[in-house]
Amino acid sequence: MIRALIVDDEPLPRERIRALLVEHRNVEVIGECRDGREAAHTILAERPDLVFLDIQMPELNGFEVIEAISNEFLPAIVFITAFDEHAIRAFEVNAIDYLLKPINPARFEKAILRAIDRLTQSNAGEPDRKLLDFVERRLAERQYTARFVVRSGSKLSFVRASDVDWIDVADNYVRLHVSGQEHLVRDTLKSVESQLNPEIFVRVHRSIIVNLDRVESVEPHFHGEYVVTMKDGAKLTTSRSYSERLRLLLR
Repeated sequence: MIRALIVDDEPLPRERIRALLVEHRNVEVIGECRDGREAAHTILAERPDLVFLDIQMPELNGFEVIEAISNEFLPAIVFITAFDEHAIRAFEVNAIDYLLKPINPARFEKAILRAIDRLTQSNAGEPDRKLLDFVERRLAERQYTARFVVRSGSKLSFVRASDVDWIDVADNYVRLHVSGQEHLVRDTLKSVESQLNPEIFVRVHRSIIVNLDRVESVEPHFHGEYVVTMKDGAKLTTSRSYSERLRLLLR
């Protein structure tokens, strides 16, 4: 049995897909979501095999949903969109298929048969390499991240990058310090650093990044190092190899 999730902020496309799936008894609809945030929560909690994913939605768009869940789990994706066919070609190869609104029954049948075929192959359950490549390209194309997705159990929350005071390393995670609270993100400090605006976020130690807008004071320390006092009260000591960048920005 293929477990499917329908994600669209408009009720009519959701109803249309559910009605068309009635003909496919080997596909079970496990739920519907009305925005990107709800979709990301549900995908991680329910682990559906197949997701019919709208692109333009409140909270998170379809691409941002994929980015939010890609470190944890990637189901098979059929995009739903109001874009014309020419715009779709840019990402067509990165998903099983796409459906244009209003959804045509014959076109839907083609998409669902393709999805069933993909999911019943011997590599079913493995993330789509092309979709993973697509996510990586999307992250590379985006200049700076605007928010982090943090997970606690099956719950997702979103932290604006501008709200982060400083960041350090905690085993296989990075730890975001935000107004006295801590949030863990499964990533490397190098990867996180590459996503942040270097004019605002500065690496001051091999395991620490600070938000310059959240710095209270900087005092010289020994051997070219500095003690950085953050507005949340934390005192961080820079390492000599990372002090030059901080020194240049403070001029």
